[in-house]
Amino acid sequence: MKEVMLKRTRKFAIDSWILCSKLPKSREYNAYVNQLIRCSSSVGANYRASQRAKSAADFINKLKIVEEEADESQYFLELLFDITIIEKIDLQQDIEILKKEANEIIAIIVSSIKTARINNAK
Repeated sequence: MKEVMLKRTRKFAIDSWILCSKLPKSREYNAYVNQLIRCSSSVGANYRASQRAKSAADFINKLKIVEEEADESQYFLELLFDITIIEKIDLQQDIEILKKEANEIIAIIVSSIKTARINNAK
């Protein structure tokens, strides 16, 4: 599972970057593009860091950061989805795929946090 999530979170960051490269270059878009690139890449970076956690509490804390960054990525994807509709830029399908992936990553991470808390309580 660990290797799968490492690859999946890396792919999420790369796919987010590819989406961002397709958006217009303007001050307005750049603000959201920079945020999405930052938080989507943080998902993978923090998941990777969680695998080197020093304790169960450290592991859970790092996974909570992954959850927050994936949720933030989802927020910026939702904004970009709405904006591309308004601006008539045909990227909604690409954005939907990334939104789905962010949602799945969040679900996996939340489940992992619950399991880690149960195991830590024993």
